[in-house]
Amino acid sequence: MAIDPREFRNTVGCFATGITVITTVDGDGKPIGLTANSFTSVSLDPPMVLFCLDRGVASFKAFEEGGEFAVNILGADQMEISNRFAKSGDDKWNDFAFETWEGDSPIIPNCLASLECRTAEIFEGGDHIIVTGEVTKIASEDGNPLLYWRGQYATIDA
Repeated sequence: MAIDPREFRNTVGCFATGITVITTVDGDGKPIGLTANSFTSVSLDPPMVLFCLDRGVASFKAFEEGGEFAVNILGADQMEISNRFAKSGDDKWNDFAFETWEGDSPIIPNCLASLECRTAEIFEGGDHIIVTGEVTKIASEDGNPLLYWRGQYATIDA
């Protein structure tokens, strides 16, 4: 039985997810970032996370070949940042301040949490790849998350 892609998307959209901006740098050191909700923790010892990346995104090669990435978990007041990095194009970083930690991957200030990671392994996953990373540095703040649920933004009051 074939599953309709739109129906599948609507079905998995019933699972509320947090929203992240995953960042890295390309071979020339240019910052790269994209909005993603396919992120999860994998292991506590060692601390590991993963995210899934569509093979069709323009920045695919930078993530596939880069040795590091950062996960910036967005707070409820950061919808504009999510929208900025959900678009394709090189102008995402114009007039956008960020910092770096030990690595080169951009860390977005004032996020709910940020994790700096060293790429561990990459696995095949249909039209995506699954990128795992060992977490090397973390930071978090108080606040509520920005969520994605049934094809739109959502928030909670905790």
